[in-house]
Amino acid sequence: MYPGTEVATNWPKNGPPVVWQKQVGPGFSGPVVAAGKLILFHRIEDKETSEALDAKTGKQFWSFDYPTAYRDDFGFDEGPRATPAIVDGRVYTFGAEGMLTCVDAEHGKKLWSVDTKVEFHTAKGFFGRASSPLVEGEAVIMILGGKAGAGLVAFDRKNGKVLWKTTNDEASYSSPVAATINGQQVVLAVTLSELAGVEPASGKALFGYPFRPPIRSSVTAATPVVNGNEIFISASYNTGAAMLRVAGASTMSVEKVWASEDALSCHYATPILHNGFLYGIHGRTDPGFEPAASLRCIEWKSGKVQWERQNFGAATLMLVGEALLILNERGELLRVATSPTGYKETARAQVLPNQVRAHPALADGLFYARSKDKLVCLDLTKR
Repeated sequence: MYPGTEVATNWPKNGPPVVWQKQVGPGFSGPVVAAGKLILFHRIEDKETSEALDAKTGKQFWSFDYPTAYRDDFGFDEGPRATPAIVDGRVYTFGAEGMLTCVDAEHGKKLWSVDTKVEFHTAKGFFGRASSPLVEGEAVIMILGGKAGAGLVAFDRKNGKVLWKTTNDEASYSSPVAATINGQQVVLAVTLSELAGVEPASGKALFGYPFRPPIRSSVTAATPVVNGNEIFISASYNTGAAMLRVAGASTMSVEKVWASEDALSCHYATPILHNGFLYGIHGRTDPGFEPAASLRCIEWKSGKVQWERQNFGAATLMLVGEALLILNERGELLRVATSPTGYKETARAQVLPNQVRAHPALADGLFYARSKDKLVCLDLTKR
């Protein structure tokens, strides 16, 4: 949920005002903003490149890069997939070939890096390495899917040294998240084969729940959604969703509350929970796949579908107040009410060209979104 400046509920006829825009290189990595800086992680020619831009003007502060030879086996985008993390003046990025890097947010100076492909023998997968870094306490926690117990690995965020590693699971395309469950801090990671719950300081396994699509040629990318001691997980490819309840603290157990193949099957984007209802994209979002994915609202406690907007297509969702900001793959920005009684669209604008997959960012009333070759900053502040 966006906690910042109140945003406008109505937009001008031609859409929200454009503050600035910039041509960018390939990548599915989303923009992130902290302390007045926007960090963009993309590919320029044969280099994975991090740039720090003034969030209000787009002026470049610094740029840092390193070589990459990544090639996509399916002819899709060849830029980085993972979104950077910014914590305490440091920027953490993870490239499509597995290069984990930490740079100083003030000047862009490299502080450390780990080639996880070399160090842990990680697999390329179908679409490159995609898990975004999670900074929790003193650790940078990654879903790597490496060999010899390096499924999940925690690195010291100050120097990159390995703090712990656990599981032999291969990596999914999901990212780890942290939550407090029954008073215990837990890192949740959807791997290729399960939902793993581990202690962030030590990597101690707290619980595991088997969860994977029935076919290997699949993508599990949505992150878990946590509400109290309940966890929602979802995937496509005839997998569906499951609602889990966690009991215990130092020793945890997991029970299934409900599971359904036809509640909310999330292919890439993570759904939004608000007032007891989940809003998300249901169905596969491969280009040209039929039927096209839909936008659904389901009840959290039961999985019952409340309403569906068919042929919606791929999109990312963000909760702002009592509304959803939805950026679809066609480059349209929509404002949709969070109502379990039906689809209620209140605004729509074309803000980017087609082929939008990266998650946007919203900071101080400014909305940042990118397509395969363009980054735009829009003014959503209330007037």
